Amino acid sequence: MPEITTQRRLDQPVAGRTRLAVDPDWFARMSEKVARFLGTGRYLAIQTVVVVAWIALNLTAWFGTWDPYPFILLNLAFSTQAAYAAPLILLAQNRQDDRDRISLEEDRARAERTKADTEYLARELAALRIALGEVVTRDYLRGELEKLYDRLGAAPDPAVERTRSRGRVKGAR
Repeated sequence: MPEITTQRRLDQPVAGRTRLAVDPDWFARMSEKVARFLGTGRYLAIQTVVVVAWIALNLTAWFGTWDPYPFILLNLAFSTQAAYAAPLILLAQNRQDDRDRISLEEDRARAERTKADTEYLARELAALRIALGEVVTRDYLRGELEKLYDRLGAAPDPAVERTRSRGRVKGAR
C-alpha cells in the first residue's frame, strides 16, 4: 500500500481552488431590474396570460395533460418564482436604503452648512446695524450745525435756512 506523504487539512481551504467570481454591484443592479420588472403591470399581465393558458391547455387536453387538475407543477413554478423573487426584491430594497442613507447624510451636511452660513450672515448683519447706528445722518448733522451757529451767533448757511423755512430740518424751531 502506498504511503501518503502530504495530508490534507480539512480546516483550511484548498489552495488554488477557483470560485465563481461575481461582481456584487452587477448582481445588485440586475436584481434591481428584476425587482422593478416584477412590480409592473406588464409582468402581471404576462403572468396572467401564462397561467390562463397553462390551465386551459391542461383542462382541455389539447397537448396532453402534463399537469392535471390540482396543477402541482404550476404551484411548484410559483413557489420557485417566489423563492427567487423575494431575495432579489430584498436586495433591491437594501440598495435603495443605502442610497437613501447617503442622500440623508448629504442633506444633513448641506443643512448644517446652510445653518452656519445663515448664522454668519446674521452676525454680520447685526454688526452692520450696530455700525450704522453710530453713523452720523444728514439731518442729525444739520441740527448740530444749527445749534452751533446759534451758540456762536453766526449766520447759518443759506442752504440750511431754505430747508428750515420749508420745515424739512428735524428739530427746527
